[in-house]
Amino acid sequence: MAVVSLNRPERLNALDVASKERLGAMWSELAADTDVRAVVLCGAGPRAFCAGSDITEVRETSRMVSTEILLAAIPGMATPLWKPVVAALHGHCVGMGLTLAIHCDFRICAPQARLSYPEVNHGMISAVSAMHLADLIGRDAAMRMLLLGESLDAETARAVGLVSELAEDPLSRALELASALAAKPAAAVQAHKRLAGFAVRRLSAAEREEVIEVRAWLESFGDYKDGAARFAARKG
Repeated sequence: MAVVSLNRPERLNALDVASKERLGAMWSELAADTDVRAVVLCGAGPRAFCAGSDITEVRETSRMVSTEILLAAIPGMATPLWKPVVAALHGHCVGMGLTLAIHCDFRICAPQARLSYPEVNHGMISAVSAMHLADLIGRDAAMRMLLLGESLDAETARAVGLVSELAEDPLSRALELASALAAKPAAAVQAHKRLAGFAVRRLSAAEREEVIEVRAWLESFGDYKDGAARFAARKG
């Protein structure tokens, strides 16, 4: 079993470009490592699993990360990853952080956690989640999160299927679950995951092109940069 920890607690584990690049490399390494049979994804520090993309970096560089780096950072999107991944969620689970989580196989959530896609409030998008969230929680719940930026508490997230279960200590429960998964016959576990995720495990060429086109189109609007600047100032 392997543990991947988002480790920028001073930034609520917000993901800068370097973090996304490292995540992409990690998923490739774990996919190739025959000794790893299950993975736990967690966030360092007491306040957040992940506060999304590092908006301060967006403000300072005036650019979005490339679609290729973005996709590679998400488990199973760029590199096939048949090994089960369990996310341990606590505190803030926002934007890109929630995108990471919904592409894990199980999401163990602390009762006090809050989950949201606030990008629409800042003229931004969560592109991959916009394509896949409805498959997980239904179109109505997905549209409320994506178009209204509504935040869900843990109980509501559990009710709509956004998280698998609640636990006071989500990391301990995630480790327990990952250990149980790792004890199963690896080939059978990975074959089931591969078949279960056939329809959504990666973006098709058409979907990939749509993400690239929409992200470029959005970036041409002034409210994208203005919104990023306002959000970064508020967080600071």
